[in-house]
Amino acid sequence: MAYPLQLGFQDATSPIMEELLHFHDHALMIVFLISSLVLYLISVMLTTNLTHTSTMDAQEVETIWTILPAIILIMIALPSLRILYMMDEINNPYLTVKTLGHQWYWSYEYSDYENLTFDSYMIPTQELKPGELRLLEVDNRVVLPMELTIRMLISSEDVLHSWAVPSLGLKTDAIPGRLNQTTLMSTRPGLYYGQCSEICGSNHSFMPIVLELVPLKYFEKWSSSTL
Repeated sequence: MAYPLQLGFQDATSPIMEELLHFHDHALMIVFLISSLVLYLISVMLTTNLTHTSTMDAQEVETIWTILPAIILIMIALPSLRILYMMDEINNPYLTVKTLGHQWYWSYEYSDYENLTFDSYMIPTQELKPGELRLLEVDNRVVLPMELTIRMLISSEDVLHSWAVPSLGLKTDAIPGRLNQTTLMSTRPGLYYGQCSEICGSNHSFMPIVLELVPLKYFEKWSSSTL
């Protein structure tokens, strides 16, 4: 959950989000080093006399500033490709949940259970209980087991939506007539909040997502009591 005046990302809850945070820090350090080098060269050029003008025509310098950017791009591209393949890979999901975007709420269907479906609406501000978060709480949370691979099938019944949970590193478009899929796995229990991140209409900002990740035995107890 984000907090006021937060400058960085939310704490990672899934292995994919941890990889994304590491890649972000890796790329940011490269950008910082390049910026520092460019700033240093600019300051040197502005404050010193050109006593070695022949250096600008040297073959060695041409070779360095041709090869060095290529190496930097490879250092960025390889970790990025690795994460893309990790995000696209699905290995024997324990559970499949289908979510449909509507104007303006989400509906969920647990495909492995019979008649386990519900709609998830935002709780109006005047109905919030003490401690609940404004514009983020819903009447029906999505309860899922932790430390297990969950497959999410995402689509829409009207306009474009986007199902996003930042702390899990999830953001998948919900497109009418198309079924997109993503996977999630939480390493610890808790409540994880997200919102529709597509401008889908006048109530776009009132489509919150709340995932409640619990141990497997509590999930089984919840599913049996809901059916």
